[in-house]
Amino acid sequence: MQISEPDVPEWSFLTAEAAKDGYYTDLFATEVDGQVTLAAFIQAFYTTPLFRAERLVLRIAARLPSTDQQVADLANADAAKFAAWTVEAREDTQILLNAGRTKSCLMVTHEADKTQLMFGSVVVPEPVKGNKPPRLGPVFDTLLSAHKVYSRLLLSAAARRL
Repeated sequence: MQISEPDVPEWSFLTAEAAKDGYYTDLFATEVDGQVTLAAFIQAFYTTPLFRAERLVLRIAARLPSTDQQVADLANADAAKFAAWTVEAREDTQILLNAGRTKSCLMVTHEADKTQLMFGSVVVPEPVKGNKPPRLGPVFDTLLSAHKVYSRLLLSAAARRL
């Protein structure tokens, strides 16, 4: 499965985030057959075995449990919170989830009998002290390469489920 790194579409919730000073944004995309709804993408994404492992870590390390029913509620717009994430913005084709200094965006676009699935991330810079420029910090700087690999794997796993 091919995963690309397209430019952030102008209509995306990520556009405003990318324009903010010091913010990190990325976007990964792949294409699947059929007309996939945002709800189906959310459901597939957050219930893959790979993401279930992240949910387990969040449950143990951060005491933020989550269930597949909570994923379904989020997918169907019946909930505004899921584990560490709170819905910051939502439309029919995209959702932006806020977890403090990180945000996740899932998007779908349709063309003929195909759906483009997109997964993007935002990292908010550390609070600025004095006249220093905003920075992401040493933890994120160290984990950036791993984050990109993990993002690709998450998107790939969701696309395979669909």
